[in-house]
Amino acid sequence: MKTIQPFGDRVLVKAGEPRQQTASGIYLPDTSREGPGEGEIVAIGEGSLLQEKLGVGDLILYQRLGGTEIKLDGTTYLLLGEADILGRVVELDQLAGAPAPQSAAAVA
Repeated sequence: MKTIQPFGDRVLVKAGEPRQQTASGIYLPDTSREGPGEGEIVAIGEGSLLQEKLGVGDLILYQRLGGTEIKLDGTTYLLLGEADILGRVVELDQLAGAPAPQSAAAVA
């Protein structure tokens, strides 16, 4: 089994969204979807400042057209730079009981 270790400020992410299909059976490409993508961090480069804030297994939001797509052993990964990562997906109860900041929005 192979693995990829990102260098510098790069992060390896397993894409989390399956392909979408219309009612008539047409598959929509990623570029036709709106909003950011969501994925799970698989590895973080040693030179990345994100090591202090993110860890392997964290769910993140990323710019949909950012990064480089890589297929390895039948799984699709994205190699993203720090600038492509928009934020981390966190359950409200994981915020240690602290009230949500005014800038944070709860998404249902």
